[in-house]
Amino acid sequence: MTATPRHPDLRSQLESLTTEAFRPELAEIDRLPTLDLARLMNGEDTTVPGAVAERLPEIAAAVDAVAARMARGGRLVYAGAGTAGRLGVLDASECPPTFNTTPGQVVGLIAGGPDAMVTSVEGAEDSAELARADLDALGLTADDAVVGVSASGRTPYAVGAVEHARALGALTVGLACNRGSALAAAAEHGIEVVTGPELITGSTRLKAGTAQKLVLNMLSTITMVRLGKTYGNLMVDVRASNEKLRARSRRIVAQATGAADADVERALAATDGEVKHAILVLLADVDGPTAARLLEESAGHLRAALLAARG
Repeated sequence: MTATPRHPDLRSQLESLTTEAFRPELAEIDRLPTLDLARLMNGEDTTVPGAVAERLPEIAAAVDAVAARMARGGRLVYAGAGTAGRLGVLDASECPPTFNTTPGQVVGLIAGGPDAMVTSVEGAEDSAELARADLDALGLTADDAVVGVSASGRTPYAVGAVEHARALGALTVGLACNRGSALAAAAEHGIEVVTGPELITGSTRLKAGTAQKLVLNMLSTITMVRLGKTYGNLMVDVRASNEKLRARSRRIVAQATGAADADVERALAATDGEVKHAILVLLADVDGPTAARLLEESAGHLRAALLAARG
C-alpha cells in the first residue's frame, strides 16, 4: 500500500518555481570536456550580480530598517534551512571578528540546530513550529530584526520564523529567489532575487546560494557601516584576536592617521589595542580615557567623536 504524501501538492509547488526548473539544453553537460563545463558554470555565475542589482532599492530599505533597530540595541537574526541557513550562520559568525559585535548581536539560526551545519537534519526545514521555538529561545523583542532566507521562498522554517517574528513586533525581512514567494509576502521587507534555473536542476546552492551570500554581505556590512563600525572603508572595530589581526590593527591605525609606527604603537598601548580609540588619540591629540568617553558619547561613531573633540 502506497503511503499518502505528507504534502500532496508539494511536487506541483516545486514545479512552479524557477529555481527548480529543468533546462533541456543542459541535459548532456556530463559529456562536455571539463574546461567547457567550467566555462559554462562560470557564465551562469556572472548573471547573479545583475539579478541582485535589480533588487538594490529593496535591499537598501531593509538595511536602513535593520540599522535603526540595532542602533537602539536590537539584534540581527538570520533564519533558514540547508544552504540558506548555513549562509546565515556564516555571515553571523564573521561579524564579531570583523566588526567587534558583541556575542548574540548577530545570530544565525539553522533548522535542526548546529548539527545541521554539516549534516542534513530530517524534517527540520518543514517545521514552522521549530522556527518559533528557536526564536522564543532567543527572547525575541520588537527591537530585533529577523531575516528569513530561502531560495524557494516557501520553506516552512523560514516562513514560520518571519511570521512569528512579525507577530512579536520585530522587523522582518524575507530573502527568496523566486517571484511571488510566501516568504517575501510574509515579511515587512520582501527581497526576491530571481536567479533562474540552476545548472544542476534544483541545486540552489549554486546561483541562488551565491545571490543569498551577496545580499547577506550587504545587509550585515552596510548595517555595520551605518552603526559606525567603519571609518571610511577601514575596519576600525576589528577585534585583534590573533597575530594577523594585530598586524592589521596597526596597519589600519597608520592608514587612518598617517602616523609613524612608533606613534601607532604608543596609541594602541594607551587604548588597550582598540583601533578606533587609537585613531582618535592620534587625530584629536587626546589621551585614552578621553577617547573612550568621546566615543561613548558619540555612540561609537568615530567621525562624530572627532568633531566633538575638535569643538
